[in-house]
Amino acid sequence: MCGNAIRCVAKYLYDNSVVKSKYMTIETSSGLRTLEVFTQNGLVNHVKVNMGKAMLKPSDIPVLIKGTHVINHPLEVNGVTYYITCISMGNPHAVVFCDEVDGLNVKEIGSLIENNEIFPERVNVEFVNVIDEKTLKMRVWERGNGETLACGTGACAAAVAAVLNGFCKKSKDIRVLLKGGELIVNYTDEEVYMTGDCSKVFEGTIEI
Repeated sequence: MCGNAIRCVAKYLYDNSVVKSKYMTIETSSGLRTLEVFTQNGLVNHVKVNMGKAMLKPSDIPVLIKGTHVINHPLEVNGVTYYITCISMGNPHAVVFCDEVDGLNVKEIGSLIENNEIFPERVNVEFVNVIDEKTLKMRVWERGNGETLACGTGACAAAVAAVLNGFCKKSKDIRVLLKGGELIVNYTDEEVYMTGDCSKVFEGTIEI
């Protein structure tokens, strides 16, 4: 599941008249996702995605920690203790809250957490600074990819973790600032909604 990619798919389908409705359902390896597109001058510029239910049970993530959930759990890495909140949004995430993220050595810390033995399938790691109850700033280390400019499922996991740790409120829009832009996430008891922009960068032909 990739939150940013699915918005681009929705834009392609609508802009090219493959799907003519502003509401659509897309099947992913993590299940069905429903989307609503918003247009300007007949073309999609924003997409709202129902990302499904946030999964908190350790075995669903998976993370090898006993209990019903993993919220603000201490994890020692190279002699330093980090506090992780674990969530699955169709893929595994470990969220770490920090006083600041700009100067953080994401490459070193992210890789160590990603490959920690408690994550049998490795994990995506979000480093999050809480600006206020409606705004988060985030950097992300994606398993197998390293640091990326943005991660849709990671932004959702960050917002869910912020609510679970008492920094933000449930069922309220939370603005997540990333290097590659910003997303709006709304976490409810049943679903997580993610809204973000999308734009066409180029068009070409691939020969296989």
